[in-house]
Amino acid sequence: MGLDQQGGSAFLLGVDERPRPRAASVFQRDGRPKDLIEQTPFAGLDLLKADASLRSLSVSLARIGHKRRLAQLTATLMASYDRIVLDCPPMLNEVSEQVINAADVLIVPLRASPMALRTLDAVREEIASQHGRHPPILPVLTMYNAQRPHERTLRATDMPSWPVVPMANQVEEAAVRRQPIGASAKGSRVDKALSRLWEVIEDKLAARAPANTSAEKVLVPA
Repeated sequence: MGLDQQGGSAFLLGVDERPRPRAASVFQRDGRPKDLIEQTPFAGLDLLKADASLRSLSVSLARIGHKRRLAQLTATLMASYDRIVLDCPPMLNEVSEQVINAADVLIVPLRASPMALRTLDAVREEIASQHGRHPPILPVLTMYNAQRPHERTLRATDMPSWPVVPMANQVEEAAVRRQPIGASAKGSRVDKALSRLWEVIEDKLAARAPANTSAEKVLVPA
């Protein structure tokens, strides 16, 4: 489910823009998210894509004052899907508040840099101050270049347990081809890294799943 008005998920999955932006309509009282879900060219992967209508979503959500609107929307979809991924813009606002209330895991992609660590600390502090209980935060080291000494040192000292997605040409090629890495570069180093990341995510979900309930959960790349 795309929440970023730029619609990057749809583009990368080869799904074209709608003639008329409609994504924001699912947050209305009578919104029908299932009517806007589209199949992608990839088996088992459907998309509720973002568009320019989400430009004022934060203001609209603040106006209606419904802190769990997104949680309600995802709950209706969980009857049909094993996993729901929320693709979010990288900011803290009313939309991120909705995401935190809906998610089971918060995924925060970061570079190997001191500024990234400061950003992560700020995110943790903000979430903790606004939410007494919140989903676990999973930082992920992205675009990691082991040939850079400062990145190797930072990873070893401050990020040893983080999942790692290496810098690789296949990532850019996937964007050119508008295909997931698993389709455009199956078996590659970055594909294996993403598979390991997914295993970590599944472990996080399993740890949070109550006994005797289904494993349907919501994931949030932030």
